[in-house]
Amino acid sequence: MPRYDAVGFDLLTALLDTLPLWRRSAGDDERGTRWHAESQRLLRGRPYRDFATLVRESATAVGVGAAQAEQLLAHWDESHPWPDTAAALAALGPLPRFIVTNCSIRLGEAAARRAGEFALVMTAEAAGAYKPDPRPYRAALAALGLEGQRVLFVAGSAHDVGGATRSGMDVYWANRLGAAMPSDATPLVQAADLSGLTALVHG
Repeated sequence: MPRYDAVGFDLLTALLDTLPLWRRSAGDDERGTRWHAESQRLLRGRPYRDFATLVRESATAVGVGAAQAEQLLAHWDESHPWPDTAAALAALGPLPRFIVTNCSIRLGEAAARRAGEFALVMTAEAAGAYKPDPRPYRAALAALGLEGQRVLFVAGSAHDVGGATRSGMDVYWANRLGAAMPSDATPLVQAADLSGLTALVHG
């Protein structure tokens, strides 16, 4: 029997490789990387403000034009899943899986379709706050009638480790970008990808 009743996922780092879209939209890798980082600074852990507005504000802050911001938003659902995403999700079998993601309802649902099928896509807009505020994680658990201690959350970013842990979930951190260990929490597992997920869930 699986050791968890469900598995939750960060979408925009754990399952999808989204940074190339920011870089391509900016027309420059370095500027696209700074644009993404600035957008994260503006939203992380804060009450929800319109995601598209934050994309435009962060573009202006790093010298990216308005047309590039609109291009990013128009192509939001074109980020590719990481090479191991499909196999890792399939290996979970019938175990329910869900998303908790930092964007709007429309964009979150569109991007999630690139990764697979999920019982729920909980966005920052629907929850009223951006991760790692606990509200998005807790809203997802409540919507699915789940207890945090029986759920594994697959983090993509360092801030997700603390956010999901404080919401009562065990955390598997797919640290694809080689980020430093967060100071506020420790994941149950840290790995470079999703290769250890099946063994943790079914082991």
